[in-house]
Parts: sequence; structure tokens; C-alpha cells
Amino acid sequence: MVDLFVDRVLVKNNKDQDELDTQREIVMRLQNRILMLFFASAACESCQQFAPTLADFFKRLTDEFYVDRAAQLVLLYISLDQSEEQQESFLKELPKKCLFLAYEDPYRRELEAMFNVEELPTVVVLRPDCSILIPNAVQEILCLGPGCYRNWQEAAELIDRNFMISEDFEGKSMRSFSDPVRRLKYKVEDEKKKKKKKKGRGWGAGEEEDAGGDGGGPSW
Repeated sequence: MVDLFVDRVLVKNNKDQDELDTQREIVMRLQNRILMLFFASAACESCQQFAPTLADFFKRLTDEFYVDRAAQLVLLYISLDQSEEQQESFLKELPKKCLFLAYEDPYRRELEAMFNVEELPTVVVLRPDCSILIPNAVQEILCLGPGCYRNWQEAAELIDRNFMISEDFEGKSMRSFSDPVRRLKYKVEDEKKKKKKKKGRGWGAGEEEDAGGDGGGPSW
């Protein structure tokens, strides 16, 4: 994934529109992450309707208000707008944590051709190795919401066991990677203790029966 943008300038969708313009910055932001390339335009009515859903989807997976640890997910807006003003207005509908390519960057159109974008909106989901995971995930996002991230995570073989959506924490106190291991260990030890205790009780009961059967000790 990093290879696609290592020589490019990515811009943060924040107030100052900070730029990621060094290889180190690009690598740190994109490496070992699933990337969503969002092709859209402010002039597209369907894009306008889909934008709030996508923004909510991304926030629920990356915002600390919803998750204990953000998903390894990056949202990159690839503008197909007809003017820079249109692009700027559409960016206001997207999360502050998303990235975008500057309007004057011709690479926007190269990516459109590279991924055969034929309709808007399109969300191309890429694995960390740059291969296509889903050509267009718009319908999946609309139907499944944040839940589909787990499917992407498994399909991309991306290991991030610390990620849990807020619903996963209801009624649970697990907060660290080692918790599941400790819980399994304790469960196994508890089972061993129960079996040992049960075995001990069974042996003792047998001796009592033999001893008290005729009052004369064991039958042999």
C-alpha cells in the first residue's frame, strides 16, 4: 500500500490541512493498515447521501469515543470533483482523521483508471500489500456497518487482537492483549482442580463403603 503513495503528498483533513510529504510519514501512516480509497464528487447526489454513512462508519472504528483502540484502517478521499471549491465543500462532510490528495494532483485521475472506477461513490478496499480486497464496498458498508471490518481484517490476514468495538466491552472488563490468555489459563487450572477434587472424593467414598460394608475391613 505504501508503494502507491510513497512519492506523493497526502493531506490531513484537519483545520490546517497538514501534509504528509516525507517517506517516513507516509510509511508510518499507511503501513500494516487496510486502506479505503473513497472515490466521490460533491456534484454526485449519491455521494452526498453516502458521505454521512461513511463518516459514521469510519468514526465508529477509529474514534476513541466508540472504541478502546482504533482499527488499523485509513480513509483516503480521491476527489473527482470539477473544482477545488467542490472538493473543499465535500471534505467538510468527511472525518477529520481522513486523508486526501490535493485537487491539483493528477494522481487522482491515475488512481481512478488504475482501479477501474466506473460509478460513484466507490470505496476500494486494499490490503496492506496493495492488493484489492473489495472493488467497491459501498453496499457492504450500507448493509453491515462497522461489523464488516472484522471480515476485512480476517480476509487481509491482519492481526489486531486488541481491536474491539464498544459493544464487545459490554459486561466485560478485558482491556489488554494478555487477558484472554490469562483467562484461558485460569479456566484450565480450575478444571484440573475440579477433576482432581472429584477424583479424590470418589476414592475416599469407595474406601468408606468398603470399610463399613461388613465392619471387617476390605473384602479381599
